[in-house]
Amino acid sequence: MANAPKQQARPAGGRAGMKKELPEHFKAYRHVWVFIEYEHGHVHPVSLELLGEGRKLAEKLDVEVVGVLLGGDKSELEAAATEVYEHGADVLYQVADPMLAHYRNETYTKCLTDLVNTYKPEILLLGATTLGRDLAGSVATTLATGLTADCTELAIDDDRSLAATRPTFGGSLLCTIYTLNFRPQMATVRPRVMAMPKREPGRTGRLIEHPLNMAEEDVVTKVLRFVADRDSNKVQLAFADIVVAGGLGLRSAENFQLVKDLAEVLGAEYGCSRPLVQKGWVPAERQIGQTGKTIRPKLYIAAGISGAIQHRVGVEGADLIVAINSDPNAPIFDFAHLGVVADALEVLPALTRAFAKHLSVNRLAG
Repeated sequence: MANAPKQQARPAGGRAGMKKELPEHFKAYRHVWVFIEYEHGHVHPVSLELLGEGRKLAEKLDVEVVGVLLGGDKSELEAAATEVYEHGADVLYQVADPMLAHYRNETYTKCLTDLVNTYKPEILLLGATTLGRDLAGSVATTLATGLTADCTELAIDDDRSLAATRPTFGGSLLCTIYTLNFRPQMATVRPRVMAMPKREPGRTGRLIEHPLNMAEEDVVTKVLRFVADRDSNKVQLAFADIVVAGGLGLRSAENFQLVKDLAEVLGAEYGCSRPLVQKGWVPAERQIGQTGKTIRPKLYIAAGISGAIQHRVGVEGADLIVAINSDPNAPIFDFAHLGVVADALEVLPALTRAFAKHLSVNRLAG
């Protein structure tokens, strides 16, 4: 794309020798915005996670955190607005119009770009969900600005530039990207990458209502009916408290049953590293890592997983990571909290028996 906005990438850690004063025409752009993904009466958790991350960026910039909430009915948005304020928003831009009752790229893109052009945010963050990815790409293209997708870390440089870090080259490197010559600076972040901020009941903020300025006859796409995907919540890796996963160290598809057995005893979800999906041993919906699901469980048990960068960025938010690998030099031991240098085929059955016995004793005692 010859006319696409130019972004500059540097190794993670800053832009030594590139710092400069903020251009005068950028000074009209202020505040950190978070697009609040709201559908069918619910705010997506990733939007609340981004409010917490947005607060960190806003404090560095000495600006406010702003939520952007779109929906079909003003009264239906009240509960969502309360949730947004209590998770950290200082200001809420709200657009309520029947045309926004269901997500359509055309209406949401027009609405969000109009808000950006009117109020000029410095940074715009969206969740890297199916909806967020579709909307972010359209908005960035319409605004002719830069967009960094699937970020794992966000920071502010000394010249107020957003430093957006993401894996690249198939997850083998981490790259920090800057949108130096355009505003707003846009980024998407996947669910569970950032920590959920603590809710502050009773917290409130300013509400600014904005019109849609669009007619239904101008929109090509029509929503005739909404049909929920009954299987969409079947795999809940991203929100599980305990996850057990296996990698190539299991040596065969049949041996993956050992991971399932331990997960069943613990009441956990199970997953895998990318090579197992590529081999066809495990469905893609169970893949953990940058190109799969990002998780933030209380306990993550990784059996026979080497721990490449693309896997690391998908799990490093876990409270406790237990790694089992026969290779003492496996990269996973660099970030695991507890490491067991042993054959996963021997350790997994032993753990399953031990946990089953312990839980059984506790149930009898209770």
